[in-house]
Amino acid sequence: MHRHIEWDDPGSASVSKLFANDHHGHARIGTGDILSARYQGKIVRVEVEAYREEDAVSIGKVVAILDAKGNRLKGMDKLDIGDIVRLPDDKRAFEKREDND
Repeated sequence: MHRHIEWDDPGSASVSKLFANDHHGHARIGTGDILSARYQGKIVRVEVEAYREEDAVSIGKVVAILDAKGNRLKGMDKLDIGDIVRLPDDKRAFEKREDND
């Protein structure tokens, strides 16, 4: 069974919004893909085990949780590494890239 998570709204980092009008650059989701979302301000990476196209939802295992500075966490409120979660396409988010000047 999967853990129910209320994902943060991805806002301007939304994958769905970026590819809403142009699907050419957007690859199909498959087993083993790593997707990112936000939960309580943290970045959560999910390894896809299954994708339900009819629901536009990925089901997978949490493989990383990172804070705003990129530090890895083992867990947090109601979410731990290894938990199985459902990640709707509209909650997927790009990760911020830090400039290394």
